[in-house]
Amino acid sequence: MPFAPGVARGAARRSPIAALLIAAVAALAATLLVAAPASAKKSLPGGVSARSGLEAEIPESTEAPVETEPGEIEGESETGPVERARLVGTRAIAPAGAPAMVKRVIAAANHIRTTPYIWGGGHRRWQDTGYDCSGAVSYALHGGRMLTSPLTSGSFEMFGEAGPGRWISIYANPSHAYMVVAGLRFDTAGDTSGSGPRWHPTVAAAATGRYVVRHPVGY
Repeated sequence: MPFAPGVARGAARRSPIAALLIAAVAALAATLLVAAPASAKKSLPGGVSARSGLEAEIPESTEAPVETEPGEIEGESETGPVERARLVGTRAIAPAGAPAMVKRVIAAANHIRTTPYIWGGGHRRWQDTGYDCSGAVSYALHGGRMLTSPLTSGSFEMFGEAGPGRWISIYANPSHAYMVVAGLRFDTAGDTSGSGPRWHPTVAAAATGRYVVRHPVGY
């Protein structure tokens, strides 16, 4: 049925307005769809939000909070000269220019630096009440994301690449393992106040024997 003249004129007036409203709504919807992914917060497994650089200052190998010094994790230099870590009391302080992975290794080692020696410690679970020689080295390397599961001292003879590393050198034989990180020795042997994973200013082995020297790839 044809519209009356007044109805037709009203429809004609409303049509441009309706078209403009529909166009505006469509544009707004498109803007929201584009903006949503950009503004979404990127999350990592376990509910840790991603940030620029490293996700967190806690080594993956720990289930408990790790004490860190300012600058102990952030910042890295892969090409400059190797700097020596400092020993302040029982804690190793990573060089400012050390790669982030090396700083994580040092932070993880610091976390267990007062635990006692326990044979087999650190092999069944990362967070343990004590560590043996290879368990302590494994824990620190795991904190630096260089190892996914614990290794025995004999297994470290085949770890990574042969020879001393630029930042980390691991010394292993079938009965003992220790490592030197940025010029400090991390070892369960040779401590005067009791055995267990400790930092030492000297790099010479405290336990006698012949050692195979290995290092993490790239470090």
